[in-house]
Amino acid sequence: MFVSVGCVLVVVIALRAWPMINVVETGRTPEYPDIQPRVYRANADQVFDAALHAVHRMPRWSLVSNQPATREIRAEARTLVWRFVDDILIRVRVRTDDAVVEVRSASRVGRGDFGQNARNIRSFLQELDRQVAEASTHR
Repeated sequence: MFVSVGCVLVVVIALRAWPMINVVETGRTPEYPDIQPRVYRANADQVFDAALHAVHRMPRWSLVSNQPATREIRAEARTLVWRFVDDILIRVRVRTDDAVVEVRSASRVGRGDFGQNARNIRSFLQELDRQVAEASTHR
């Protein structure tokens, strides 16, 4: 009896820990106010190249397509345990002298993602920061 009540309690707590959404987008998801577009004082084409390198370095991510003319990258991310697929869209756009990177991560199945899409974006942006910094030191 205590085991089943404990299991139910753990599930309820886990479900309340994350918002019941399955799409997260930089600057457009109020449930994750910390996930904002990234702005770099760099050439947009160089940031696009860094974003491509970052995608290749992401564990369990695979590149689906990239469009240098529009600076768009599409990728798939697979979850570790259940191998669910999340669709990732990365856009690099020019803003005056800056490059702005926007990311969208969307689950293909389910109504809630247990925070996976937010983790996808956060980890990608961390890797992108590394790639942009590395590229700027090699110029």
